[in-house]
Amino acid sequence: MRHQSNAAGHLLALLTIVVWGTTFVSTKVLLQHFTPVEILLLRFLIGYLVLWIIYPRPQRVRSFRDEVLFMGAGLCGVALYFLIENFALVYTTASNAGIIVSAAPFFTAVLAHFFLDGEKLTRRFLIGFGIAMCGIILITLNGSYMLQLNPLGDLLAFIAPAVWAVYSVLMRKIGTRNYHVIGASRKVFLYGLLFMLPALVMFEFELNAARFTQITNISNLLFLGVGASALCFVTWNQAVKLLGAIRTSVYIYLVPVITVISSALILHEQMTWISILGASLTLYGSYISERTVMQKEHKIPLAK
Repeated sequence: MRHQSNAAGHLLALLTIVVWGTTFVSTKVLLQHFTPVEILLLRFLIGYLVLWIIYPRPQRVRSFRDEVLFMGAGLCGVALYFLIENFALVYTTASNAGIIVSAAPFFTAVLAHFFLDGEKLTRRFLIGFGIAMCGIILITLNGSYMLQLNPLGDLLAFIAPAVWAVYSVLMRKIGTRNYHVIGASRKVFLYGLLFMLPALVMFEFELNAARFTQITNISNLLFLGVGASALCFVTWNQAVKLLGAIRTSVYIYLVPVITVISSALILHEQMTWISILGASLTLYGSYISERTVMQKEHKIPLAK
């Protein structure tokens, strides 16, 4: 039974990362007609509506403490993470942001070590993290060796994975409360949208209906809203519930690998020997990290 749960968790995490690794194509297309804040609001509004259609029952919480967990998850995983990541790209390069944001599993492992039972930070996990990050750097730079320091943007990019780590730990805690995964994800989306509203006042937001007459814009918004937001947040949250915060976060290492492969298949970008080497190192590092946590879990059972 436990083996089947682990297999299901790995499959859900992998499917989620495959979709998240290809969202850059849709976002890049939409940025021609929408601002980053508009894209975020629309994709999560679509996601919330889809989750409401799938699971229309109200998600009641058992205590105020649980309500605070949902509020924190919505603030960190929906509003802050994506806003910080998008605005980091305004002040730094995509290469810098990609490398820094990929450190999310490390931040998750540190927080989980201190705040979750049965999820401990080990030396071998750190070794796997180091190998994976070397691979991610090779993938991102791809032989250009042009990593430039941009203090404000790099700082924002550094904060983003720390915020995502908080979200992962909060969702792990929510998962132990046995709430319905779709209802819980929808509630997180609701709080995320509410916390996102101040950004609409601070930054540009335009109600231009003409943009929604283009099939390209509609299809990409639906992909981000239905696939990358509604469905993927449900599958990711379920994976965190089944595998734990650390083991699930290891899959984030694979995002650059998926990006390289999808770029070659969809955009016909050339794969160099450096990107292939980087992908190999990333896969090996993620394998070491995941196996280390799995071996540790055989000794320390997860909290019920």
